[in-house]
Amino acid sequence: MQSKNLTCTEEVRVRFNETDPLGIVWHGHYIVYFEDGREAFGRQHGLTYLDIQKAGFVTPIVKSTCEHFLPLKYGETFNIVTTFVNSVSAKLIYKYEIFNQNNQLVCSGETIQVFLDSENNLCLYNPEFFQAWKDKMGL
Repeated sequence: MQSKNLTCTEEVRVRFNETDPLGIVWHGHYIVYFEDGREAFGRQHGLTYLDIQKAGFVTPIVKSTCEHFLPLKYGETFNIVTTFVNSVSAKLIYKYEIFNQNNQLVCSGETIQVFLDSENNLCLYNPEFFQAWKDKMGL
């Protein structure tokens, strides 16, 4: 079954403290940029960490991948494109693409988060609030 993609694009500027002695963004900051993308996605599509917490759940990351192609430098702007990957599993899967100001692909990656209830039990089925969100989004 083909489902629609939900995406969000967020523009960010490289800050001085994100660069290394070579003058490029330190590789560890790309994972932070992915989080910036997730937060922007949540604000745009109504699935923020606060919404998840209010429903009584947390969503720790259990897997993250990141591939680097080009560097970013201090002062440059870039776009984080975050795409929600629909799954029947009780997971949040996001794919990321980071494009520099020349629209060149700088980095791509993915994160997978699972749902834990208030007693830190792993949810094997979509929590009710999450399934309602998916239904509302046509997923």
